[in-house]
Amino acid sequence: MSYEPLSSRPPYQYPPPAPPQYAAPRHQASPPYPVPQHQAPPYATYPWQPPAPPEPEAGPRSPRRPALGHHSDLRILRGAYRWQRRVATLTALGYFTLFLILSAFAPSFMTGEVADGLPTGLLLALVQLPVTWLATALYEYTARRRVDPIADRIRKQAEVDAKREAAR
Repeated sequence: MSYEPLSSRPPYQYPPPAPPQYAAPRHQASPPYPVPQHQAPPYATYPWQPPAPPEPEAGPRSPRRPALGHHSDLRILRGAYRWQRRVATLTALGYFTLFLILSAFAPSFMTGEVADGLPTGLLLALVQLPVTWLATALYEYTARRRVDPIADRIRKQAEVDAKREAAR
């Protein structure tokens, strides 16, 4: 087994040299037309595929507004609706969670009497129903005051946009 000394190897080139281009055999003449490089064949490769859609004509375009999904009013609406859900949910579930925590970790408080024969736990359980009604009323109030006006404004703008598109 013989090893070549490192000094006899040619130095490494970066980038490596390009591979040699293969020329046509000498007995064949090059074609009289230019050969396209890296283009799709002019025939359908897969006959079951639908034909490619025609390219749209390049004509004068009117300036378009951004798509309705990216509209800032929709972001505002989502934020208002998210706030509305959180407030109503935390009102109802927060009170119920507080009731459960008191039941589990403060049994002496829950068994204490508020009035003659009325334990604190029972009173807090009965208050759960009005708290649920309060959460529902708060949800409706915030919907009417904050969410519905934004939704109405977006709805009217969408109708104007639809009429504008239909007129084209």
